[in-house]
Amino acid sequence: MKKDGFACLGLFNPKSPSNVGAVMRAAGCYGANSVFYTGNRYEHAKKFVTDTKKVHQDIPLIGTEDLKKVIPLGATPVAIELIEGAKPLTNYIHPKSAFYVFGPEDGSLNKEVLSWCEDVIYIPTQGCMNLAATVNVVLYDRMAKSANIQLGDDVIRGSRDNNNKVKI
Repeated sequence: MKKDGFACLGLFNPKSPSNVGAVMRAAGCYGANSVFYTGNRYEHAKKFVTDTKKVHQDIPLIGTEDLKKVIPLGATPVAIELIEGAKPLTNYIHPKSAFYVFGPEDGSLNKEVLSWCEDVIYIPTQGCMNLAATVNVVLYDRMAKSANIQLGDDVIRGSRDNNNKVKI
């Protein structure tokens, strides 16, 4: 996948190790550059191996006290949250370089975090999605709207599991 800008992820106090593992897999699939997280709940839970593709070897997963302090240089902070006044993802034009900030599975981003995010977007669904599903949808939307998306059999061959050799 060609790069035009970059995408980094910020996870605010994630709860579930399985969701963080799935976030890391999504980061690898969609070319995110790094993942930061706050809170200590994940620290206690990360001993359970959930990153089955070992994406953490290529994409840093870094704990921090404050996501605002790790906003990558040149990135636009974008909160993803189901709150009134947010912009729908369907109409959103992603910044060239983004720092996507996601709330916890069992709560919301606080007003302090929302205050330093330049945009707040939501995914129009019936009900709320879990953290990993939300990250996948946002990163897929970014990729799908990119002018540099690569398509075709070479992409399929490079992405599929080793056990999948089916052709049509």
